Amino acid sequence: MNQPAPSPTRWRAMELTEPGRPLQLAWRDRLPEPGPGQVAITVAACGVCRTDLHIVDGELPRAGYPAGPVVPGHEVIGRVRALGEMGEGAEAPGLHIGQRVGVPWLGWTCGACDACRAGRENLCERSRFTGWQLPGGYAEHIVADARYVFPIPERYSDAQAAPLLCAGLIGWRAYRMAEPALQGPTRRLGLWGFGAAAHLIAQVARHLGCEVAAYTRAGDAAAQDLARKLGAAWAGSSDDAAPWPLDAAILFAPVGALVPAALRAVRPGGRVVCAGIHMSDIPSFPYAWLWGERQIVSVANLTREDGLSFMRLAADLPLQAAVHTRPLEQAQAALDDLRAGRYTGAAVLLP
Repeated sequence: MNQPAPSPTRWRAMELTEPGRPLQLAWRDRLPEPGPGQVAITVAACGVCRTDLHIVDGELPRAGYPAGPVVPGHEVIGRVRALGEMGEGAEAPGLHIGQRVGVPWLGWTCGACDACRAGRENLCERSRFTGWQLPGGYAEHIVADARYVFPIPERYSDAQAAPLLCAGLIGWRAYRMAEPALQGPTRRLGLWGFGAAAHLIAQVARHLGCEVAAYTRAGDAAAQDLARKLGAAWAGSSDDAAPWPLDAAILFAPVGALVPAALRAVRPGGRVVCAGIHMSDIPSFPYAWLWGERQIVSVANLTREDGLSFMRLAADLPLQAAVHTRPLEQAQAALDDLRAGRYTGAAVLLP
């Protein structure tokens, strides 16, 4: 296939033209320019997330948004190429040309609805998301709302930093949701689905004094070995039982049948946190499994404070990000491998 001649303004993106179809390589003729309150970024790396898989497979429909190709990707690391006009009182941090930054899942909020005014912009009624309603990072260039662009700690390479933008951030918000149940003398936390998010938040939980149990797919010895290497006190199959009751559980696996299993694993007063944006149906279960002031809660997106606080933590705590890199044009293969469970850790695309 003939490719366009190299040009300083030509660039590539991987597009989803229709749910269920393979991603297609597309060439663009002009670099995207930032509008007011926006920042243009040259992409250096973009993580591959299970949410991308939900989008590509059509499990997250785009109802109410303009039709057309989607560029997935919301774990974006890059460098600022251009800044749009920042009006008086702009909420963006002090960004500058050449600065390394990250772009997360939550890409725009209205700032005016009840949720935004209450400081819960993660629940904004009109929110838009990177790589879903907004062009994402499976590309060489991206334009983002400057309010939702975070400085990245220097200690991480581009590939190592990419998973921090979703696996890390959603893991961090999920941990904070679990934290009220982790105030007793034991502080035992179970993690179901030991992939990109769990392998990062396990390290955070250990740093904060938790004892961690890691639950994986049956027979996934590699994930269990990684969990132990990262400090888990116990690792086993999701069909197994940890040697002690849990104070809280976080479910990263999008499998509804794990919710009753996690409820049975937590003590009275424990909390089960569902961290995914999509999950298969939760089967019915006896009320006795919930009774005893156990709780089930979900995590929705992130706030800017989540992003800033997690990046401060990541700057101080040397997180070990297990990454598998692929070139941008192999994005579809990376998604296929993620669907098949072939990754231990996180996959990252490099332009």
